[in-house]
Amino acid sequence: MIYEPAEDSYLLAQEVKKYARGKIVLDMGAGSGIQSKAALDSGAKGVLSVECDPESLRHLKQQGLTALSSDLFSNVQGSFDLIIFNPPYLPEDKQEDDVSRKITTGGKKGDEIILRFLKDVQKHLAKKGTILLLLSSLTPKKRIQTLLTKLHLKSRTLITLPLFMEELEVLEITNQSFKMD
Repeated sequence: MIYEPAEDSYLLAQEVKKYARGKIVLDMGAGSGIQSKAALDSGAKGVLSVECDPESLRHLKQQGLTALSSDLFSNVQGSFDLIIFNPPYLPEDKQEDDVSRKITTGGKKGDEIILRFLKDVQKHLAKKGTILLLLSSLTPKKRIQTLLTKLHLKSRTLITLPLFMEELEVLEITNQSFKMD
């Protein structure tokens, strides 16, 4: 099932457009390809769209995007100036059907996929690279912040969007030893 762009997608794309120019970009969990297209439209040097869902992968390739089948970073090679991730970030809801759960649920607590992503991201992040990560107020953030500190990554909120049941935010994550230009 392809995740159709919604408020979270558009919020993240707004920030991607500000960061992608001249960059080599990795769009993790590319889904519909909205972030990949935003990066390309903004002048990215190159974009790799990564997706584990076969239907989404076919969709990305049909749009002419360079797409790779991978469970997070398992098949990814190289480093990237900008890594974008709009992950499944909601806690498990037993009432949600299996198909929908696959694209919205980040694990039992909601942060498990994000934690897996963060544990491997530095292997693929250029020295002065940036990560743009979308989160929800429904995503537990304590373990995410603890892991960021442990990995010597710093984060700041770029933009928020209050919605009826949650607030969305885009985090900029960088290595602590480098300042943004």
